[in-house]
Amino acid sequence: MKTFLDWSAYDTYGIGDAYSGIPATGGNYAKAVAVCMHSRDCQKSGKGVMCPSYRVTGEVKHSTEARVAAFKAALNDGSDERAFADPRLDEAMDLCVSCKACKKECPSAVDMTLIKTEYLAQRHEIVGVPKRLRLFGGVPEWTGRHRALLRFAIRLRNRSGFLSKLAEKWLGITARRPIPEPAPAAFARSAPTAGAGARGEVILFVDTFCHHFDPHVAEAAVEVLERAGYGVRIAKPAPTDSEPDRPLCCGRTYLTTGMVKKARGEAERVLAAFRDEIAAKTPIIGLEPSCLLSLRDELYSLGLGPEVGDLGKQLYLLEEFLAREYQNNGLRLSLKPLDLPKALVHGHCHQKAFGAMKATKKVLGWIPGFSFDIIETSCCGMAGSFGLEAEHYETSMKMADLSLLPAVRGSAPETPLIANGFSCRHQIEHGSGRRARHIALVLRDALAAR
Repeated sequence: MKTFLDWSAYDTYGIGDAYSGIPATGGNYAKAVAVCMHSRDCQKSGKGVMCPSYRVTGEVKHSTEARVAAFKAALNDGSDERAFADPRLDEAMDLCVSCKACKKECPSAVDMTLIKTEYLAQRHEIVGVPKRLRLFGGVPEWTGRHRALLRFAIRLRNRSGFLSKLAEKWLGITARRPIPEPAPAAFARSAPTAGAGARGEVILFVDTFCHHFDPHVAEAAVEVLERAGYGVRIAKPAPTDSEPDRPLCCGRTYLTTGMVKKARGEAERVLAAFRDEIAAKTPIIGLEPSCLLSLRDELYSLGLGPEVGDLGKQLYLLEEFLAREYQNNGLRLSLKPLDLPKALVHGHCHQKAFGAMKATKKVLGWIPGFSFDIIETSCCGMAGSFGLEAEHYETSMKMADLSLLPAVRGSAPETPLIANGFSCRHQIEHGSGRRARHIALVLRDALAAR
């Protein structure tokens, strides 16, 4: 079977008596599917994230184990070239939100997010890419090439009940929530740091969402890093890039929508832009968990060579980098108390899947007198574009109502809310009317006067 992703990492899986049930076709992809050992941790509803769709439905068919069974059945039927268009697979994957919790919380580390990407790519090859997926997946290109038109169209749709319902009818985009609108102006660094900075130089990777929708988050991160003593350069495309004016993108929106060729193109742009930085081992800092952690974890699946592993060692979320520098290199940020009540912190699924919440807690703990509680949540339910899809809106809100929204609604109106995920903040605002803030904004507010 031709695969769209590189599954060679699973080449030696299945050696030993403990392994069983590798499908008859599919090669290394089949091995990735068959790592499931039926522990059924995906069918629990205690602490952790896994599995959001099972938690809200209580139906085994929406668990990771059941999805594995569906893929095994499809791959075992090697005579059917259209197996990936089987309605049974569509049903099995329908409520998967690509949270990556199974990779972290499943004892067998089933990577259902990548398995889903391959499934979608295979399905697109058979039946084509649906219009809605092309729209959602193409956000980096839409914002990079047609930003003004996109902002106008979204603002018009959000303010017109008729257009919202029309978009739902034609494209399946729910009329029951607003679409996030690009900011009036995209991120633009006005005054670059002069020199390398007392603590050296870092690169800030400003993702599509921070660049076009929340530029104030990137601005705050620059200020925090500069005050910490670093010279900050903004990641730019390589001089040889065919689109030098379009910001770099991690390719995450393309991966989650199964458009692997597009994702590979974005990844190649990133590697070309950072080739010299990889050699120099310059720290590269990101702000959006799904984007930065996709570069660190999923880039390897695109078959781009050993540079991917080298790049991954230099990638940090803002709070991860600050915590590392504090522990290893003597960083001490000069922070002042904030006159705020105890805050609530919601972690993005990928932050939780990759253990990044420890750094979040560490860095927030530097603010004198600042107290906070981490909300024990599964997926917020927005999950990128999942909560914008008409048929998934109700499920999206049920996921949020498991614990996130009750915690937010039950808190005092002045309680600070912190959430690093762009889609998480959108879900919180839609479901509660309250606005959550990125940790970069909180740290900037806490910077002591010079």
